Formats: sequence, C-alpha cells, structure tokens
Amino acid sequence: MLSGADPAITAGRFPESALAWATLAEAALAMGFTVEAYAYARTGYHRSLDQLRRAGWKGAGPVPWRHEPNRGFLRSLGALARAAAQIGEDAERERCEQFLRDSSPEAADALGF
Repeated sequence: MLSGADPAITAGRFPESALAWATLAEAALAMGFTVEAYAYARTGYHRSLDQLRRAGWKGAGPVPWRHEPNRGFLRSLGALARAAAQIGEDAERERCEQFLRDSSPEAADALGF
C-alpha cells in the first residue's frame, strides 16, 4: 500500500492487499465501528492465508514481523483478535491471540498482545 493512500481506495483497487484490509480494520476499531472492523480484519486475514499458502507456508510455523509483506497478515490477525473481544467472541479472540504469538512473538509484542 502506498504511504498516505486511502486504504478503502487501495482495498477496492487491490483487494488482495492484506495491509489495506488491516489498516481499514484498525481505523474502524479506533472509531468504534467494531462490526466493520471485524469484517475488514477477517478479510485481511483470509487474503493473507491464501498468499502465505501460495508462498509455500503450510499453515503453521513462523511468519516473521521483520519481513514487511507479512505485516498485513499479522496486523489483520491482531485487529481480528481485538474486534472479536469487543463483540464477545472470546474463543476466537483467544485463538487469534495465540496464533499471533505462535506466528511472530515480535509482532505480538509490537501490536500490544
């Protein structure tokens, strides 16, 4: 995503951009739009899973925070955990937080988990 670009426009033009969806989710959370944040985060999460699998990831193991393209996935996962907590989806919140920690302890720390 281009710095300063509107994430909604970016997501509309490049729906495969997990970073755009993560940015939308984080903004929606900040504005109190929890349901929208949940939907944006889930979209970013699933888009990311598809991309990671195409790159050879088997569904478990590290997803390093230091590798910039992974940040859309990791930020989406963090936003999904936060949105799930706000709508009372405690099992999903716990699953997402654990998945984030397992994927990248550095990301979990950076995102405040």
